[in-house]
Amino acid sequence: MLGVSEPRRSIRGRGSAHNPANRFLPLAVEREAWTLASDPDPGTEILEDRSRSIISYNHSPDLGFDASLNPYRGCETGCSYCYARPTHEYLGLSAGLDFESRILAKPEAPALLRRELASPRWKPQVLVLSGVTDPYQPVERRLGITRRCLEVLAEARNPVGIVTKHHRVTRDIDLLRELARYDAVRVQLSITTLDRSLQRKMEPRASTPERRLDAIARLADAGIPVGVNVAPVIPGLTDHEIPAILAAAAKAGAGRAIYIMLRLPFGVAALFEDWLRRNCPDRAPKVLNRMRSLRGGSLYASSFGERMRGRGPFAEQVARLFSLARAKHGIEPRDYDLSAEHFRPPRAGPQLGLFDQTSMPPAATSADARPPTRR
Repeated sequence: MLGVSEPRRSIRGRGSAHNPANRFLPLAVEREAWTLASDPDPGTEILEDRSRSIISYNHSPDLGFDASLNPYRGCETGCSYCYARPTHEYLGLSAGLDFESRILAKPEAPALLRRELASPRWKPQVLVLSGVTDPYQPVERRLGITRRCLEVLAEARNPVGIVTKHHRVTRDIDLLRELARYDAVRVQLSITTLDRSLQRKMEPRASTPERRLDAIARLADAGIPVGVNVAPVIPGLTDHEIPAILAAAAKAGAGRAIYIMLRLPFGVAALFEDWLRRNCPDRAPKVLNRMRSLRGGSLYASSFGERMRGRGPFAEQVARLFSLARAKHGIEPRDYDLSAEHFRPPRAGPQLGLFDQTSMPPAATSADARPPTRR
């Protein structure tokens, strides 16, 4: 694991430039003499996660769903602001480079999902893919775990909501169209900015804004309910783009729109501030001051409701701007009512516990990445 004292220089294709210490570990291991010149890109390691269950539950009143499934842990998309980065610390890793370069894949996820949906204890309800990391991140191109989970969901006709920043979601239009027949799917494309230069720095391995808009258009043309998440709204950096993003999304066919204010829990605040000072030094003071004005003087507040919207005059200004722009561009303030009426338990699958050792190697390299990290 990289230490905390290495130079804060940007790494091409990465949102983070270092690995801060894990907040749960009393010791931090530093790597001596590490420089970008000697190791310019830590590469991506794909590790196997042998979780024995796949559906997670939450009791957060501001999320809009209770159940979710995550085919991957960690996310190579590399968003500098990602609120999920601290989840890697539960694995003994760092929320920095580790989160985007050491990805845990769950090859047994489709079989686990089949078992859990077939259980008499399963109450048919909306499942969100994936809630924590992007289900269509680069490694999905090779492993296809998300697609195999969708195959199970389509067979069971269980409603699913998908949130992604990747055009790769259009690969699964056949399955999404089947689910749409039963009012059992909605897809949200997250668009933070239309500025491609800023997007490359902030979300280095996500699809470009143009590709995300194209995904909205393709899904809409296929009859699949699709919307846009203007998320996160970064005050002082991207908030002025709200009307333009909604205009472009509406033109592409988005039927729903929501926004979420930037969230910086735990160590994400320091990681994002580091990214901001490296990439937008002239904007950094304004962005950080605006964030504090939204959060009662801090960079983050965890209370329900406030964490998604903030509070105070600027929060109210953003809410009004979003509401007016949404109305102007004809996006109704509605939700897609997904139905579990047509649910049917999936057929029995192979016995769990007999892992297919050829499904993926214990440590593999993403097809979209460089060789594995040298540790």
